[in-house]
Amino acid sequence: MISWTYKPFSLLTTEELYKILQLRADVFVVEQNCVYRDADDKDQDSYHLCGWEERQLAAYARILPPDISYTEASIGRVLTNAAFRRKGSGKELMEKAVELTLQQFDVDTIRIGAQLYLQKFYTELGFIQTSDVYLEDGIEHIEMLYKK
Repeated sequence: MISWTYKPFSLLTTEELYKILQLRADVFVVEQNCVYRDADDKDQDSYHLCGWEERQLAAYARILPPDISYTEASIGRVLTNAAFRRKGSGKELMEKAVELTLQQFDVDTIRIGAQLYLQKFYTELGFIQTSDVYLEDGIEHIEMLYKK
């Protein structure tokens, strides 16, 4: 059973931050073989949604206020620990992330930069494609928009 926490950067414990950065590196750098600078100075202004099973980080998303990544509020660094995939954790994570983003910033739209191979996943959650395919860190992406 996954338990969820949602915190601004300033309230993350050292252990929580370590687990977040560790899993982001495991998925985005090691698993996807993508060398990029993960520490992009956006974490400090963001909220962090974490799904925990005991002390193991199962799923994570970063929730950003408007005017940080895009004009709209956004959700990024979305990931599910490999041990928790294909169990609905990713869908639950994004449903919670959308709900919290809309509430936190009192907005009715959310923009994301999605990896192209996840287009169907995000479309099923209500996002629509709003850009052509572009490369980010050597991986095909598209911008997508969610409207309440």
